[in-house]
Amino acid sequence: MQPVQLALLSLVLGAAIGGLVSTLIFLSLRARDRVQAGSSAEIPDGVAEVLSGMDDAAVVVDTSSTILATSPSAAPFGLVVGGVLPGDELKGLVRSARTGDSAATETMRLRRGAAPAEPRLVVVRATPISPRLTFLVLRDITEKERVEQMRRDFVANTSHELKTPVGAVSLLSEAIESAADDPEQVRIFAARLTAEAARLASLTSRIMNLSRLQAADELHDERDVAVDEIVASAVEAHAIQADSAGVSVVRGGARGLWVRGDPQILSEAVGNLVANAISYSPAGSSVGVGVRSTDGIVEIAVTDRGIGIQEGEQERVFERFYRADQARSRRTGGTGLGLSIVKHAVQRHGGEVTLWSRPGRGSTFTIRLPLVDGPVAEPPRKKRKKSRAKGALPRPAATAPSPVNGETA
Repeated sequence: MQPVQLALLSLVLGAAIGGLVSTLIFLSLRARDRVQAGSSAEIPDGVAEVLSGMDDAAVVVDTSSTILATSPSAAPFGLVVGGVLPGDELKGLVRSARTGDSAATETMRLRRGAAPAEPRLVVVRATPISPRLTFLVLRDITEKERVEQMRRDFVANTSHELKTPVGAVSLLSEAIESAADDPEQVRIFAARLTAEAARLASLTSRIMNLSRLQAADELHDERDVAVDEIVASAVEAHAIQADSAGVSVVRGGARGLWVRGDPQILSEAVGNLVANAISYSPAGSSVGVGVRSTDGIVEIAVTDRGIGIQEGEQERVFERFYRADQARSRRTGGTGLGLSIVKHAVQRHGGEVTLWSRPGRGSTFTIRLPLVDGPVAEPPRKKRKKSRAKGALPRPAATAPSPVNGETA
């Protein structure tokens, strides 16, 4: 073989070998980059920005369950950068997502806040974003679940409460038909039928009032209203009940205070407290309605000398259909909705209702509302004396105003 041919062959073989080596180097570098990317604990671009804009609690963790990044809402759950996922449930969910190479979702209860920590119901979704990193989103559904449970309880309780008067009306109707030849029995059954119909009407009315208080976005007749007007209206509305029960209602305390709200709703709220106090007071006793102002707050307290409420039941008396004394409530026709209506009515006005009670010593329910400045009365205008023109006839004397509501102008 000629020297020229050998040289050419050497060049070709060298180029081929060089190309092969370059290819091998390139492939090895690509493989190394993939391995480094898979084993890297660095957060991908854009993830931190997404976390900063999330309302739900969210974190990014590595294979050791160490938290690398968080959203602002994660801190209350004890999820902080550099910490470790708390609890075996969260760690197990991360392992499931990483093993299955797809998102995994689970509902669990986690503690939120400082001790004593508040248990919260959360839906957690874990999504792998790399072989070493997992993205967790925690959605708090505690309030949603609570509202749903309240709805179920409300429907169940309402159905149960409506069955009693409806069933009684049906039975009494049959009894009246059977006793058609006995006028005395007909009168007795008719009176009971009227009472059950009134109870049914009261129950449906209170259910509608409670629904309106919970659903309405704003009060329809909101204005500055005198507390004296609210208390007087509530007491007068239950005067007959008080006389029938042999109970006196005494009003005391400050006068001339004003609050902002719907006068009808506030009068009904105070009236419900007065009605309850009368129902649970023994004959010959008194119910006190006191008003005072303290630190920009108006307090309307209704006190009775009744049987009182056990300490374990005081937190539940504002629940719908809850009755501390089932027998007395049935006997007096109570619906179990009065105090719930009071609570929601006061809350709609930016206030609160509290309870103090001791068994055998009675109870005091206190409505607390923001105090507002009442309307400023205009000073009386001075009458200007007008001179009569010469020869003009004198004006007739003004007629004295007639009494209105026992008062003269």
